[in-house]
Amino acid sequence: MRRSVPRPAIELHVADDIVPINELKAHLSERIRELRTRRRPLVVTQNGKATAVLLSPEEFDRLASQDRFVAAVEDGMKQADAGKVVSHDEAMRVLEERFAKPSRKARAR
Repeated sequence: MRRSVPRPAIELHVADDIVPINELKAHLSERIRELRTRRRPLVVTQNGKATAVLLSPEEFDRLASQDRFVAAVEDGMKQADAGKVVSHDEAMRVLEERFAKPSRKARAR
């Protein structure tokens, strides 16, 4: 069974967020500076059709991280649906082994 995770919609202000390529060329420096504060994509059109989307590096990183998280959750759900699960006790044992601080005896060696 495939589960879909709802993704938050990106708010788009048509009057501000869609720009023809010729206008972008004329005001490129200003538009690039705006990207960091606007936190919304800038859609570039050519011949009336969307051809590119500009984002700040921070917004790109945020979206990429969000996408990786959603993909990992979807992968985990597929594994659970396929019966690839472990008990709570087994998961805790593995986590404790992997992340437990070494005992004083082990550090003294």
